[in-house]
Amino acid sequence: MTAAAQDAPTGHPGRWWHALPDGRIQCDLCPRECRLHEGQRGLCFVRERSGGAMVLNTYGRSSGFCVDPIEKKPLNHFHPGSSVLSFGTAGCNLACKFCQNWDISKSRDVDKLGQQASPEAIAQGCLQLQARSVAYTYNDPVIFAEYAMDVADACHAVGVKSVAVTAGYMQAAPRREFYAKMDAANVDLKGFTEAFYKEICAGELQPVLDTLAYIRHETSCWLEVTTLLIPGANDSDAEITALSRWMVRELGADVPLHFTAFHPDYKMTDRLATPPESVMRARRIAMGEGLRYVYTGNVHDAEGGTTFCPRCNTALIGRDWHHITAYRLHHTNCCPKCDFPVAGRFDLVEGEFRQFGRRRIPVSFAPAGNP
Repeated sequence: MTAAAQDAPTGHPGRWWHALPDGRIQCDLCPRECRLHEGQRGLCFVRERSGGAMVLNTYGRSSGFCVDPIEKKPLNHFHPGSSVLSFGTAGCNLACKFCQNWDISKSRDVDKLGQQASPEAIAQGCLQLQARSVAYTYNDPVIFAEYAMDVADACHAVGVKSVAVTAGYMQAAPRREFYAKMDAANVDLKGFTEAFYKEICAGELQPVLDTLAYIRHETSCWLEVTTLLIPGANDSDAEITALSRWMVRELGADVPLHFTAFHPDYKMTDRLATPPESVMRARRIAMGEGLRYVYTGNVHDAEGGTTFCPRCNTALIGRDWHHITAYRLHHTNCCPKCDFPVAGRFDLVEGEFRQFGRRRIPVSFAPAGNP
């Protein structure tokens, strides 16, 4: 092997980095700005310096694929009742102590990535499975943005939409390129104080707020927001009120907000699970502050899962967990009683409403080889 071959990067070429005067390279994908010597990986685990360049060492490899209802992402206003092919890789650029996918997001073992699929194979898989969209989820697609963007291109070429399920922790330049290729996003707004982000997530709040505002005002990407309520950490009336007021002021009243219940996991097993009453209380507060579409998750709450007309309060889309029990929109997105238009991406339904349902179908692609 020649010296040039030995020095060649091993892995898929990464974007958004630059060389530093001290010989290191800096990753410019997320606000962490990891500075790496040869062979080092960023906190995310999947972005590595190799051969003097940034590489993505999990490109084309996945921890698993599954067909889900779109409501599981959760997205309630993006083609309700449709199916979505979901997949993730490994690693994460935050370090949330409550992570509920920690076996994937905190993995430092490439053996977790047991399947491989090219962007074109995923697009064809969506067609064969009749999945309306593909979702980058389980861990954060920000850290495998090159792979997600290539998959989005391949899927768009065959009429399949792309969904990002993300914490939104991203720099401005890659944010512009990434969301130009996304049709919908659910952004996890983990709390509404800098202290929460610093102490519980090892991150910062402001970059997430910047991402939310950018998606809402600078793209055509449909946006929904999720906040996991953790007892005693981010569930006070004051914090929920502040979060809701910010959303109304900066994003508008039509962006759906999902409050979901925490269960003890990872490094926060000392906390109690969130009582259903706390999630329902948060919904009442947010709606009282002017948000039109607020939902509850991880609890059985028929009212909190239903889409109501903001004008006349008619129940328009009823839900039981991820199953749609009633669908009453007409003219694609309007209330049949008062004709008020509901914000979202809806399909014209003629005759009986058909849905994928609440099932979850694991899917296998090719076994992954050696990294």
